Amino acid sequence: MDKGKGGFAPSAPPPYAPPSYSQAVGGVPPQAPFTPIQGAAPTTVVTTVVPLGSQSTHMICPHCQAEVDTTTKTSPSVVAWLSGFIICILGCWMGCCLIPCCMDDCMNVEHSCPHCNAFLGKYTRG
Repeated sequence: MDKGKGGFAPSAPPPYAPPSYSQAVGGVPPQAPFTPIQGAAPTTVVTTVVPLGSQSTHMICPHCQAEVDTTTKTSPSVVAWLSGFIICILGCWMGCCLIPCCMDDCMNVEHSCPHCNAFLGKYTRG
């Protein structure tokens, strides 16, 4: 049933839609986990360098070739230790000097593979 000059029925979807998030931003969307076939002829898996950040990253492990989201472990950075030392010198030594060691913005992040536990890289701050 036509409605007006547009020629579209009221319940019909528009003839175009905005791009999906992955099309607009780019990158590789997550797929089903890739597990190499055991006993098969060795295959070459080409991986790209994935920038590691403060959050878990989706990538293919260069050690076991599994498609994983990295596991992360945080530790205080040099900036956190120096900030705590300066706060302690300024007189706030009764616990306030430990605040920088609890802030996410002052933490280094180590990434590892949850499948084979291989170390994948470290994101350092300051």
